[in-house]
Amino acid sequence: MRRSILLASALATTLALTACGSGSGTGAEETEEPGAGESAAAGEASGSLTVWVDETREAAVQQAATAFEDETGVDVELVQKNYEDIRTDFIAQVPSGKGPDVTVGAHDWLGELTANGVVAPIELGDMAGAFEDVAVQAFTADGQVYGLPYAIENIALIRNTELAPEAPATYDDMIAAGKKAGTKFPFLVQSDGEKGDPYTYYPFQTSFGAPVFEQNDDGSYRPELALGGENGEAYAAWLAEQGEAGNLDIDISYDIAVEAFAKGKSPFIIGGPWMLEQFADLDLAIDPIPAPGDQPAQPFVGVQGFYVSAQSENALLANDFLVNYLSTPEAQTALFEAGGRPPALTEAADAASSDPVVAGFREVGADAVPMPSIPEMASVWGFWGVTEASIISGKAKDPAKAWDKMVSDIEGEIG
Repeated sequence: MRRSILLASALATTLALTACGSGSGTGAEETEEPGAGESAAAGEASGSLTVWVDETREAAVQQAATAFEDETGVDVELVQKNYEDIRTDFIAQVPSGKGPDVTVGAHDWLGELTANGVVAPIELGDMAGAFEDVAVQAFTADGQVYGLPYAIENIALIRNTELAPEAPATYDDMIAAGKKAGTKFPFLVQSDGEKGDPYTYYPFQTSFGAPVFEQNDDGSYRPELALGGENGEAYAAWLAEQGEAGNLDIDISYDIAVEAFAKGKSPFIIGGPWMLEQFADLDLAIDPIPAPGDQPAQPFVGVQGFYVSAQSENALLANDFLVNYLSTPEAQTALFEAGGRPPALTEAADAASSDPVVAGFREVGADAVPMPSIPEMASVWGFWGVTEASIISGKAKDPAKAWDKMVSDIEGEIG
């Protein structure tokens, strides 16, 4: 087992954050703080860990938990939860001491979890550089890392190579290739009726230089909207043009788009690895999303990982389990095979990238941007999608005015 140096000072910080909590482990005793260069498992570990995990990842986590139990003597109890319930239940139960020591979760929960004081920082030590940069960045807030990443997911351009042998360089090239293919749709991108789908449309927006929030030098977000002004208005005008041309259609739902692509009705679809099972009979290539603007089309990247409860009585053991057992190539590969998303650990991602489809999504994800995890993001979605849909459908007669009103409404909601 490859081990990581856990710095004593960082561990002391973790202990300080959790000392007053009442963790979920029963009969837990206080663990002696190891010195520099030692892990919690290197000494005489005591206590137990409770880990919340969903059905998809349970078997993979169990493998790592069994290895941890064998080497440390610490009991690990896995509690299977519906993924959709984890965030709400974690926020509700941790303050009362009924929550787990560790839970699986998405990076974009981070703002809400930190605002509620239910997660503790973890210390990656010498493992920090072993992960894909965007994966660690996504779990970082105020200079501290709050999650052990295990998977990265993002959308890209999925291409049927029989209908389009070459990757398009620009958005206009994609539309031209789609029309040349003679299919019903030049390309497919999902929407959700009048609710819109700003997540899937986001790469187009970033190509106009209108990201949702401003970013700091370290990639973290600050609550200053950046999607307004001339760049945002230019994007709004483009949405209207494409809606009028029939290239964008808010009535193309996820199911419609996936079914049409699977039946060869378009050479291109914008989507993620979660679609691939439906395209098993097609010869596919994964390409960067072509930009309609003069800047790169950057999709959001989502990172999955594991959090440590701020109320855990066994924070050292939890940190050791994450950093030394769930960050091995074997564990990260098992999680990849269970969920189908490229691993966050670079060594495991390199191995998985022998599959050109995985390699394609990984390449696009390397240039993507983390979904903002700041609490202010919750104020954006409703106004954002509805406005995009109204512009595409032609309901909004003045795209720039509609976009500016959206920005004002979001600012008011945040304020």
